[in-house]
Amino acid sequence: MNRRYFLGTTASALSSAALAQNAAPAPERVVVGVMGMGGRGTALASVIAQQPGVTIAYVCDPDRTRLERGIETVARHSQRPPQGVADFRRMLDDREVQAMVCAAPNHWHAPASILATAAGKHVYVEKPCSHNPREGELMVAAARRHNKQVQMGNQRRSWPTIIEAIEQVRSGAIGRAYMAKTWYLNNRPTIGRGTEGPAPQTLDYELWQGPAPRRAFKSNYLHYNWHWFWNWGGGELANNGPHMLDLSRWGLGVDYPVRVMSSGGRYRFEDDQETPDTQNVNFEFANRKSIVWEGLSCNTYPQNSLPDLLFMGETGSLAIKGGGYIVYDERGREVRRVAGTGTDALHLNNFFDACRGNGRLSSEIEEGHKSTMLCHLGNISHRVGRVINCDGTNGHIREDEAANRFWSREYAPGWEPR
Repeated sequence: MNRRYFLGTTASALSSAALAQNAAPAPERVVVGVMGMGGRGTALASVIAQQPGVTIAYVCDPDRTRLERGIETVARHSQRPPQGVADFRRMLDDREVQAMVCAAPNHWHAPASILATAAGKHVYVEKPCSHNPREGELMVAAARRHNKQVQMGNQRRSWPTIIEAIEQVRSGAIGRAYMAKTWYLNNRPTIGRGTEGPAPQTLDYELWQGPAPRRAFKSNYLHYNWHWFWNWGGGELANNGPHMLDLSRWGLGVDYPVRVMSSGGRYRFEDDQETPDTQNVNFEFANRKSIVWEGLSCNTYPQNSLPDLLFMGETGSLAIKGGGYIVYDERGREVRRVAGTGTDALHLNNFFDACRGNGRLSSEIEEGHKSTMLCHLGNISHRVGRVINCDGTNGHIREDEAANRFWSREYAPGWEPR
């Protein structure tokens, strides 16, 4: 080795060592199983597979077609193709798996999450975190009992500009904020009249029903319309309501309401849908604050002119739309506009960091439960057809036997969460 070559290689080695010392260390690896390979589950799996320090070991779905699609999706972004299983309990049995992501239908969210924490897994569960109020309480208790990180998928809690907007509201940028109004609009078609018959050969319908009481298969149940049947879903309020109701509650600094009133129904079409397509819900809180949610599943306002959420305060208002926000003075004049965007990756990586012991969850399950509770109480008011009064400390319904029948549900034998 000549002197020039020696000096050159030594300098190169020293430079590489310095760069290695300054580079951020590779994150500790988190091994994940993803339950539910529908549109949302596949989208989440695609994002997760691309995150540093995360390996998807399993994808799960009782529909073979969806399962195969999920395997292919993850394999495109990963050096290690995942194992595909129909029954999520198989991945809970694997000690290598540290976390479960649950994007199955609503009736699975709580039972599967509770079983996962009991199996020693952290959980990222899509909204709504539960199918009924009692399940939410059981989820919080399970997370505490097994000391596991459980996060709900209300991803805006991790978007920087949304966090900034909520800080503006809570710090007095519009004075004392006392009301939030939020909207959800869509142009969903009729689900028609379904016919009973055998489930597709690719689907294990018995496993898909899981904890829910059994119903004969009908042609208009799957794969999305289950949202509109009480046996599995909670209508638009539980489907898309959690996002903006969560921000409303966060911005106003409120937990549980003292009074809830819902109005509306299935107005647009006459078909098999059980849940409302037109619904207005008012939530009143003990500290002179309220939230109003308006859902129109089968109609939209002209030119999409509404914000997603509007906070009203004593000296102005703040509107959230997309990932940004606008501040108005008390006469409605714009005084500040901030653009912003957000991604699922921000919320997922917040969860993975918490799994590693680094930092706190953006939407720990107790916060997710409180926001989901608003959806349940709104639907209970709709189903009994009147105002319901609640305990502002825990959301429990006061002195209403008919309304309290919806606090929990019947379960298929052996599936009741505990």
